[in-house]
Amino acid sequence: MESLRSGDLPEIGGYRLLARLGEGGMGEVFLARTSSGRPLALKTVHRELSLEPDFADRFAREIRTNDRVRSPWTVSVVDFSAPGVLPQWLATEYVAAPSLGDWVRQYGPLPEPALSCLARELSAALVAVRAVGVVHRDIKPANVLLGPERPFLIDFGIARAVRDPRHTQTGAVIGTPGFLAPEQAVGAVAEAPADVF
Repeated sequence: MESLRSGDLPEIGGYRLLARLGEGGMGEVFLARTSSGRPLALKTVHRELSLEPDFADRFAREIRTNDRVRSPWTVSVVDFSAPGVLPQWLATEYVAAPSLGDWVRQYGPLPEPALSCLARELSAALVAVRAVGVVHRDIKPANVLLGPERPFLIDFGIARAVRDPRHTQTGAVIGTPGFLAPEQAVGAVAEAPADVF
């Protein structure tokens, strides 16, 4: 977590921004607070992406996908921007926990008992994701939060509904290098087994 930068908005969608949680290819994530004091993770979209012709549909699909995957291992959608509002944003519940990637960088590999427990919990998370017909397509340490009671699988930004061909372009490599299943690396359609790879 880092302080807000001088160019950051103080508020988005009626939510007060408190700090920066991260940044990626799609946008930035902020720690925000509701008027009643509830903390949220508020993801904004880079302006240049928002202006792409098909982006509004892609972002709406991300919101629907996030909202469909309701389980103990995912964060809930709280609110989102109306189509055409800039910046586009998505607010989810906030989990005050390090990512698996941050944990490993700071403390090293998880001990075997913790690793086995994490594997069981993430397997249950993937079963829940698949049960609603979704393939995450970007399982990596940065997208796993180590919550106090269980892990959380986050960031369904490139997830695909299994029956939604619009979300997959054959030949397009989708995912994070180093964490791609072989079929993703060659631009083939990634099905549920890719999330386990």
